[in-house]
Amino acid sequence: MNNMKSEYKTVEKEVRTKFTEKKSVFIATVRPVTTEAEALEFVAEIKKEFSDATHNVYAYVLQENNLQRFTDDGEPSGTAGMPVLDAIRKRGLTDVAVVVTRYFGGTLLGTGGLVHAYGKSASEGITLAVPVTRKLCNIYEITADYTLSGKIRHFLETENIIIDKTDYFENVIFTVCIPQGGDDKFIKSLTEITCGDGNFVKTDCRYIDVKEEE
Repeated sequence: MNNMKSEYKTVEKEVRTKFTEKKSVFIATVRPVTTEAEALEFVAEIKKEFSDATHNVYAYVLQENNLQRFTDDGEPSGTAGMPVLDAIRKRGLTDVAVVVTRYFGGTLLGTGGLVHAYGKSASEGITLAVPVTRKLCNIYEITADYTLSGKIRHFLETENIIIDKTDYFENVIFTVCIPQGGDDKFIKSLTEITCGDGNFVKTDCRYIDVKEEE
């Protein structure tokens, strides 16, 4: 875990958007990826699906080796792949790939028009894919009797601590996510409010997605 980032921004899910500009159809497909092999496989899938398209322009940004790649796929240099890459970078995203497919409609858009159209298509796709901050969290299980559960829940909600789930058995078990670096404060506060009667144990460490504020 030592080589993992404490947090990074990516997209939550794969999506597809479509719009028309002067009879040219632009289709953006966005997918979260974690390796270059995944990114290239994704690009190959889209190229196969839209093999009759005029262009399949793509860009991707990866944590892996801080990698950034793009292609204009036959469009004038700098008018297609770079605007798609810029749409990813402007949102501060990584581990994401975007393919913008174009079906030419017979009307030339010009250099500025192409930059605008490809950038707009990628940006709309990214927004629909839901940018999220992926935080590396330690997962704790808090076990307490029912007389303490209300106090613990109030503490968790007041401190905006993510409650993954709550189980009600002989005791109440809260499973919570604590961003790395916040453990000491969490443990100290929980010990104080329960007067040491709450039992808690670290069970896991994983990334948790937090959606961007509107």
